[in-house]
Amino acid sequence: QVQLVESGGGLVQAGGSLRLSCTASGGTLSMYAMGWFRQAPGKEREFVEAINRSGGMLHYADSVKGRFTISRDNVKNTVYLQMNSLKPEDTAVYYCAATNRYGRTTARVEYAYWGQGTQVTISS
Repeated sequence: QVQLVESGGGLVQAGGSLRLSCTASGGTLSMYAMGWFRQAPGKEREFVEAINRSGGMLHYADSVKGRFTISRDNVKNTVYLQMNSLKPEDTAVYYCAATNRYGRTTARVEYAYWGQGTQVTISS
């Protein structure tokens, strides 16, 4: 069973950048499509971005399109989320997740494996 650990969260000012990493152990990352989700206080966990096994197919939430970029390095067993032009409304706990499914994997219920999350806080 794959285990996921996120890192790279922190506190930055609006307009700044962060890069989150998600490293997998106990399994080969290339076997899974990967996604990033986030959960702000008092809100449901929402989809941010997803990437297929080869990295050739990406899906974005409208709220982050043009600002965030998901990528993966299957050799390093790591998925990244590059976040630019950050806004206070991006403040949330960010989770990476893995799924065995194929196709458009943007729904939370499609993901069986989750990391513990990393806090991202954007100050205005």
